Amino acid sequence: MTKKLDIVFLGLSLSSSWGNGHATTFRGLLKGLHQLGHRVTFLERDVPWYANHRDLRDPDFCALRYYETVQELQGDYARCLQQADVVVIGSFVPEGRAVIDIVASLCKGQLCFYDIDTPVTLAKLSADDCDYLRWRQIPYFDIYFSFTGGPMLTDLAQTFGARRAEPLYCSVDPERHYRTPDPIRWDLGYLGTYSMDRQATLNALLLEPARRMPDRRFIVAGSQYPSDIEWPDNVERIEHLPPADHAAFYSRQRYTLNVTRSSMIAAGWSPSVRLFEAAACGTPIISDRWPGLDSFFPASTIHTAKKPDDVVAILARESARTRLAMADRACKLVLSSHTGVARAREFITALTQKGAVVLDLDIGSAA
Repeated sequence: MTKKLDIVFLGLSLSSSWGNGHATTFRGLLKGLHQLGHRVTFLERDVPWYANHRDLRDPDFCALRYYETVQELQGDYARCLQQADVVVIGSFVPEGRAVIDIVASLCKGQLCFYDIDTPVTLAKLSADDCDYLRWRQIPYFDIYFSFTGGPMLTDLAQTFGARRAEPLYCSVDPERHYRTPDPIRWDLGYLGTYSMDRQATLNALLLEPARRMPDRRFIVAGSQYPSDIEWPDNVERIEHLPPADHAAFYSRQRYTLNVTRSSMIAAGWSPSVRLFEAAACGTPIISDRWPGLDSFFPASTIHTAKKPDDVVAILARESARTRLAMADRACKLVLSSHTGVARAREFITALTQKGAVVLDLDIGSAA
């Protein structure tokens, strides 16, 4: 017998992708769960900085609800949380520690945590500086889902007391990320919110190549960049690029750049959603290097670079045929293994392995 689950997520944001990568991740997973027939509710704290930049107001794959105070979870949403088969709390939820205590007292089904920032979270916990999760709360969760795999899963269990630690990476929505007919406009582009620990790599792998190749065109899209950055004349800027425009943005790049936060590099096994999005759009990728990258993208599907010379050499010397063949291999890999439906299946499989729910997992073949 197939059992459709009622699943409630409490996350940083679903409605707004402004200044965060959580919304895109949740959208892919929740849409995949919906396609598999499960019923999903997303509870989002109503805060002005996301309310002013909402780019998904009425999703057709879940019920999106807002709350203004944690006390509402004990009132208006108590029944919803009590009746859910599964409740998932995400990282960086405002007042997350209080949210976890309230939800844990109400939840009668499986209670899970989804950490989209695992290296950051564990560093904060070790420094006693995490305002969305307490160390003592980790054993509350039946499963601790982690954006980061590899050795950090062992650390979660052995050091931090997770009952089960499972990887749950980001994913791509093929209906939103695909090759568009737009002509190539930029030789190399980058999409990402400003981060101090990514800026040195962005300087080395995009801004410096732009200075050395003044006849080539470059683009950086993303918010919160300081006003004192000196952008070369051949580097265009887009302050915010909504998800609806990502496919065209990637399709207009000859190559796209992936830059990883230092904490994610140190942990390894932390693929950015931008990798999967770009690959699904058939855009060749140049990435910084980190442990575990080849477990997602073998060498035949991606370029890696460490210094400006590496990027300049790729842009100057690689033939269009070689470039497109590499991109095609990456696209096929991502569409077979890293879609929202594929990730939703992994999520459901992890839940069923505990034995708390019984499901017929043979639901279609779309991935």
